[in-house]
Amino acid sequence: MFADLDQLLLVFTAYIIGAASPGPSNMRIMGVAMDQGRKAALIIAAGVISGSFFWGTMAATGVSAILAQYAEALVILKIFGGLYLLYLAFKAGSSALTSDDKLSLQLEARQIVTGFGLYRRGLLMHLMNPKAVLGWIATMTLGLGPDATTATVVIILAGCAVLSVTIFGGYALLFSTAPMIRIYRRARRWIAGTLAGVYGAGGMKLLLSRS
Repeated sequence: MFADLDQLLLVFTAYIIGAASPGPSNMRIMGVAMDQGRKAALIIAAGVISGSFFWGTMAATGVSAILAQYAEALVILKIFGGLYLLYLAFKAGSSALTSDDKLSLQLEARQIVTGFGLYRRGLLMHLMNPKAVLGWIATMTLGLGPDATTATVVIILAGCAVLSVTIFGGYALLFSTAPMIRIYRRARRWIAGTLAGVYGAGGMKLLLSRS
């Protein structure tokens, strides 16, 4: 049978809260948007959205639920995810400690990551995020009961897909606007420092987590 409206609203509300809450993926999209502009932000957001679709499909088919039962799989995922977040924390921290003049010289000397490179970064960030796996399992648990039909699965996946595009794409569009870019240029080092703290805390939490 189809999931009733109240159940669907509960599922979509839970997904919105999880996806829209500030986290590594959203912060990364924000940083790219303010640093490289709208096109680059939309590309990395597309990578994050693709990762979300992947875990959503895995959760719907029960694969990620099986992964969650094997501690070794999640431990490996947490290690890689934690190390990647610490790498991002190091990069953001280095940017925060670099003066605007020196950063301009560094940007001129290096090749900015664009196109598929940005997409790959967004995709890998979401694929290596254990919270994305567990978040989708929780979402599907809320929406699917023992009598759930294929139609119910499709409705939930389609609804979350629309929400994913709206949320992550919205971050890319909002933080690439002229006012946000002006704010970023004035507060670049503070923003980079905040990003370093978020990434670092997230990375250490993953590496030290026992559950």
